[in-house]
Amino acid sequence: MEKIVIEGGRCLEGTVTVSGAKNAALPMLVSALLVEGWNTFHNVPDLKDIRTIKKLLIDLGAKVETSGSVVKIDAGGLNSHEAPYNLVRTMRASVLVLGPLLARLGRARVSLPGGCAIGARPVNLHLKGLEKLGASISLEHGYIEAQARSLKGAEIYFDIVTVTGSENLMMAAVLAEGVTTLRNAAREPEVVALAEALNLMGAEITGAGTPVITITGVKTLKPASFTIMPDRIETGTFMIAAGVTQGNIKIIGCEPSHLQAVIRKLQQAGITVEQEADGLRVVGTETISSVDIETLPYPGFPTDMQAQFMVLMCLADGLSVITETIFEKRFIHVSELQRMGADVTVTGTTAVVKGGRRLAGAPVMATDLRASASLVLAGLAAEGTTEISRVYHIDRGYESIEKKLAQLGARLWRVPA
Repeated sequence: MEKIVIEGGRCLEGTVTVSGAKNAALPMLVSALLVEGWNTFHNVPDLKDIRTIKKLLIDLGAKVETSGSVVKIDAGGLNSHEAPYNLVRTMRASVLVLGPLLARLGRARVSLPGGCAIGARPVNLHLKGLEKLGASISLEHGYIEAQARSLKGAEIYFDIVTVTGSENLMMAAVLAEGVTTLRNAAREPEVVALAEALNLMGAEITGAGTPVITITGVKTLKPASFTIMPDRIETGTFMIAAGVTQGNIKIIGCEPSHLQAVIRKLQQAGITVEQEADGLRVVGTETISSVDIETLPYPGFPTDMQAQFMVLMCLADGLSVITETIFEKRFIHVSELQRMGADVTVTGTTAVVKGGRRLAGAPVMATDLRASASLVLAGLAAEGTTEISRVYHIDRGYESIEKKLAQLGARLWRVPA
């Protein structure tokens, strides 16, 4: 176990490069299960979740080779249809192997997934969709058991927008017979990236990025080469780092079009966000204005940025209201921020933040990936020293975060807990 120690109160300045997106890389790496031959993935971040998914692919019989940020995968020797508990329990995205295994092998046995403790994230929408495609599904001893002699295209409507559900069903449908239509599908850039990757393999997918995705099944796919899109949540986190430290940060390698909802809210708060030729420049301000936010599916304000934005609002003048509509337990970071002097009152799915108070360094504990990021931001803004324990959460989604922040002038280091 390790902890991150931060000496706060330093203005962050300089240039930082954004890594590839974890939430785009995971489904794209999994999509290699659908094809025989070597697929090549560029700009893959070195993260705990990425290492976990590579272990799972190897366990299923795929060959995986890694050289820096380049990962090559050949699933021609796929010889197992089971994703075991010991690999799936730490990462919900592991359920993404369900659709490809079913499409490729006609059967799959996948442990019910784990991940961050931010509330119920049921996979029932995945299972209902696979049943629509003709699969037989049962739950036995903590495992999803799925079988199908052949998958057939179908009309699938998601009662709730689901990113991983849209991705799982899209991968299953590419080898199904006939046409599949996903309605109320997720519109996130990561879903679009997966569709583009599958199309490079020879799939026929249209409508990605809209609520209706159409997949015309093909008999086989071919290997291809891909580049993972930049991580929009890492980008947003560094944008807020500039805001909470009154800094001046240039963020390169990012995609501003993926962050319009966050950019608008930052600008309303008085943060300067300007697009430059190779990225974004974000400049903080001494006086931060309070802003209300409500998390929504893309293109709304992302739930993965809610905890980080709350830190900014703790420093703002006046009251702000933060409404969480995606995950019911995504305010569990509040108690840790309160230890640092934050004035936040939570009622149900709403948090009222009374800003204008300087945060003070304190020992705190991370509870999930984005909560970890919020505590790092709070530590950067706080007076004194902050010690964050259980930082293994942050390693799931941020590549070399201490190194990147140190390059911007932060004083922080990792030590044994």
